[in-house]
Amino acid sequence: MRTDDAINEIEKVVRGKRGVITMALATLLAGGHVLLEDIPGVGKTTLAVALSKALGLEFARVQFTPDVVPGDLLGFTYYDQKTGEFIFREGSIHTNLFLADEINRTSPKTQSALLEVMEERQATVEGQTRDLPDPFFVIATENPFGSSGTQKLPESQLDRFMTCMKVGYPDHGSEVEVLMNDSHSKLDSVNPIFSAGEIVEIRKQIENIHVDQSLYDYVVALSEATRTDERLSLGLSPRGSIALYKVARALAYMIGRDYLTPQDIHTAWMYVAAHRVRVSPRGRAMGLTAEDILTEIIRSVPIPKIG
Repeated sequence: MRTDDAINEIEKVVRGKRGVITMALATLLAGGHVLLEDIPGVGKTTLAVALSKALGLEFARVQFTPDVVPGDLLGFTYYDQKTGEFIFREGSIHTNLFLADEINRTSPKTQSALLEVMEERQATVEGQTRDLPDPFFVIATENPFGSSGTQKLPESQLDRFMTCMKVGYPDHGSEVEVLMNDSHSKLDSVNPIFSAGEIVEIRKQIENIHVDQSLYDYVVALSEATRTDERLSLGLSPRGSIALYKVARALAYMIGRDYLTPQDIHTAWMYVAAHRVRVSPRGRAMGLTAEDILTEIIRSVPIPKIG
């Protein structure tokens, strides 16, 4: 599969993180946005840049700080004294892959400017709506909430990220390779495996992955289990169910199958669900994390037999 070739290209600069790379790639092929949450210095930005290169996508990056305003992202209209006309200047989001670096270090107003962009693939400025390039993806990085200068992302924004993942520290051998090879300087060595047009075509192919009726029921049953569990105060929304279904189909495609299995859903489960749910006071009193509860749910909901 050419997706394996893309993963291999990205591994030139992101060592020892094949699982994270695979899930990030699956999310983009499913048409979704990715949130990378972790401490500084573990390769979140490098992963985003490498993904854009391997996928052959036009790329733009904004380092989010308190003084970044919505116009920097969406664009703005200005008066040109030479021509006597009002001219629209595109913002950074008018690209294929937009990297919102440290998204939780900017103001809620600027964060909310991305809501329409992420959901509708369009931007409205001064009453005029403009479509964004196809494909269009957002990869955002954030430092853990509580780090200096961070603001918590609202649930409405978190729900628009199809998956959320932590990059984590590299293992010993991978970190030695980073020191020996200086991965940051090798970003130019990442070769494009796809083009923007091919990504659009792959998304169409993923939509043709066969899904047994029982698996639709299974996805909804998992989501409903998060909504009725008293240890959670917030469960998966219908958008979360759709995200789980789409990422699972993309994983099936990347494996080379033309049909979905329960295992695809299990692989995507934590990446899709963990950032969408909230642990209730009862759950916290029991010393449980969202991951603990979600693990129990995936084990307790009966797995359908297909075929």
